[in-house]
Amino acid sequence: MTADPDDRPSESSREQLRRAAAAVAAGDLVVYPTETVYGLGADALDPDAVARVFELKGRDRDEPLSLGVESADAALRYTQPSDTAIAFMRAFLPGPVTVVVERAPVVPDVLTAGSDRVGIRVPDHPIALALLEETGPLTATSANVSGIGSVTRPDQLSDRIREGVAVVVDGGETDGAESTVVDPERGVIHRRGAMAGAIEAWLDDPPV
Repeated sequence: MTADPDDRPSESSREQLRRAAAAVAAGDLVVYPTETVYGLGADALDPDAVARVFELKGRDRDEPLSLGVESADAALRYTQPSDTAIAFMRAFLPGPVTVVVERAPVVPDVLTAGSDRVGIRVPDHPIALALLEETGPLTATSANVSGIGSVTRPDQLSDRIREGVAVVVDGGETDGAESTVVDPERGVIHRRGAMAGAIEAWLDDPPV
């Protein structure tokens, strides 16, 4: 599943992207669109920035966050996946899938709640991918206070989230479907969502 190459960010979106990339570099938080819901982004390799994401969401520190990157190949810089996991990522990313693999030492403990595994997201959305190309890895978690519904339009953002971020990148309305969370090395689907049927078929007969 790939983004439409003609569906490029508009000039206004590019200006928002420039501001968002600068905010992330400064350690601030941003809101950005994905093909599922709006995400809350911070430098995923900066423990202090990641901690601010937990604080803003009111999220339990025992619940890990996912790592957003611009491509499956980029994910290899921050993970230590098996050949099966690499093949899976190249088959399904970008797309509405969170792929759980072994993390590399560069990924901070706070992101994964101390686990040796991390969920990888490569969103199938041109604005999200353009932002990730500028910033490097971002936290990939929904832009909502924990326990409150996910956001598919910027006007749905709570006051708490809107006031706690430096930039909101407006990409219009998103699909709203949940990503499927899968550990391809262990053949386990942790959460069924988009493309679950195709993922199950792949896991039943992996090509490697």
